[in-house]
Amino acid sequence: MTSPRLIRIGIDLGGTKTEVAALGPAGQVLLRQRAPTPPDYAGVVRTIAGLVAAAEAGLGQQGSVGVGIPGSLSPATGLVRGANSTWLNGGRLDQDLASALGRPVRLSNDANCLAMSEAADGAGCGYGTVFAVILGTGVGAGIVSQGRILEGRNRVAGEWGHNPLPWMSAAEHPGPACWCGQRGCVETFLCGPALAAEADGPGARDASPLPARTDPPAREALARHAHRLARALAQVINLLDPDCIVLGGGLSNMAHLYEQVPALWSRWVFSDTVATPLLRARHGDSSGVLGAARLWDV
Repeated sequence: MTSPRLIRIGIDLGGTKTEVAALGPAGQVLLRQRAPTPPDYAGVVRTIAGLVAAAEAGLGQQGSVGVGIPGSLSPATGLVRGANSTWLNGGRLDQDLASALGRPVRLSNDANCLAMSEAADGAGCGYGTVFAVILGTGVGAGIVSQGRILEGRNRVAGEWGHNPLPWMSAAEHPGPACWCGQRGCVETFLCGPALAAEADGPGARDASPLPARTDPPAREALARHAHRLARALAQVINLLDPDCIVLGGGLSNMAHLYEQVPALWSRWVFSDTVATPLLRARHGDSSGVLGAARLWDV
């Protein structure tokens, strides 16, 4: 564990922006800054190193560094894999960042960082096992149990977005093609661009205005989306039975999900009662960077 005298620095490496945050010994946020994410591997390493250096210069302290990435490190090769920011794939990002910063760096999937933050002092605080979902441009999840990230033997625990949508209707089958090479992945049905396209046709990408609209295409698209989310989370409850489920990402701001989804999911949960709370991430889009800063806490 990192010495409590040190600040803890987190990096959230996103597709369009990279954010740094520094936490003090009591978990207080000391600093937050953002920079555009460059579309190349060497640029990513330089940007992260620059953000860390600027944060430490501003605070006058050196800290531990944790980084949340849109992928994971292969336990076989140590290389980044499964990142939709494809220029990261095949890189030894932890080693390259360690060389640039002159100290060890911990990396984890961005959804794991969301789960870590929300379990520590967010919506999942006080719950034993937290399943934290990212609903945004992509769809993923992370699991924290008793304060520790569950990564699994293959480091794919929580890769819920790349399982098939369960209990598909005939109209849904076989599902859209996914960038991962499969069809019908949860991500292809529940991500923001998929929801926007449901309402406004192919090419639509922004789902954020839909909850305020009253026209039938928007209402019907939102209802289908909630129904699909309920099915997908029912499967999680059947498999993991977490103490709570936390929603993060841009679509987590849609208030109707927190009423409609729990009202629907009992149809598919193999239990006579479903007491699982569905909660909105307390830290919003800050959860990823705050969770990354906590990667050295355990």
